[in-house]
Amino acid sequence: MKYMNIAITGANGLVGSRIVELLRDEFTFIPLNHSEVDITDQKQVHKKLNDIDFDLLLHMAAYTNVDKAEEEKIIAHKLNVDATKYLFNEVHTLNKKMIYVSTDFVFDGKNPPFDENSKPNPVGYYGQSKYDGELVLEKKAMVVRITYPYGNTKSKKCHPELDSGSRKKLVKQDFVQKIRSYLANDKSLSMVTDSLMTPTYIDDITLALKYLMNNFSPEIFHIIGSKSYSPFEAGKMIAEHYQLPEWLIQPTTFEEYSKGKSPRPQFAETKSIKNTFYEMRSFGEGLQYLT
Repeated sequence: MKYMNIAITGANGLVGSRIVELLRDEFTFIPLNHSEVDITDQKQVHKKLNDIDFDLLLHMAAYTNVDKAEEEKIIAHKLNVDATKYLFNEVHTLNKKMIYVSTDFVFDGKNPPFDENSKPNPVGYYGQSKYDGELVLEKKAMVVRITYPYGNTKSKKCHPELDSGSRKKLVKQDFVQKIRSYLANDKSLSMVTDSLMTPTYIDDITLALKYLMNNFSPEIFHIIGSKSYSPFEAGKMIAEHYQLPEWLIQPTTFEEYSKGKSPRPQFAETKSIKNTFYEMRSFGEGLQYLT
């Protein structure tokens, strides 16, 4: 028996496609694909959401190119802010629920760690547009911030609490597979030693979101991995896991890496003080599920 009808944007994305695959037997998902509705068009959003029967909207679609966002501010604003506003206005009018998926890039990377009560202060336009998207919700929707999602759909063993059935290949590579591809092709990588990131296993995001969809509250939640690493550390772990040459990963500084790139938080060490309902894996633990 289906419990809820979930309208979802970004259902073909890295995280969204996995959520639909793993929870399809527990929820009825209604993908809001671009071929059916342009979520940056207010009239189309109004018509679509009034034509479908849904209980909750999971808004995952976003402009996520951190560097191009500085050059494409209009496009980023339309997708991350305007679309969010149009969706929220209709959801609110229809008296439905909404979960907006955001990012740790809303923080400036100074004085970490950052929890749900930390004050956002974006340093780049991507982070600013995602934070502006949070603000249009007027604290009447749930905000779920995720960080560096990873986890392809072909694994050595299913997650202990999931049985996904047939495994499908993701249409988009996560950062783990990008690094793996570089190393497998004997390409060297310069990775930062003096910054922090918090990788998050996608299956953990899925199970935590399952709980939140069933226990909705208009609050901010951080659904993130249990430990932060420098990109250099994470790269070495990926090389070791896939038995690829670690020497191809060379150390560099955040200052050197940032040259010619858009501003981004240096110490994106994020934690959760509200996630008491699901134990998130560390990067080392999550890697064990990947082939």
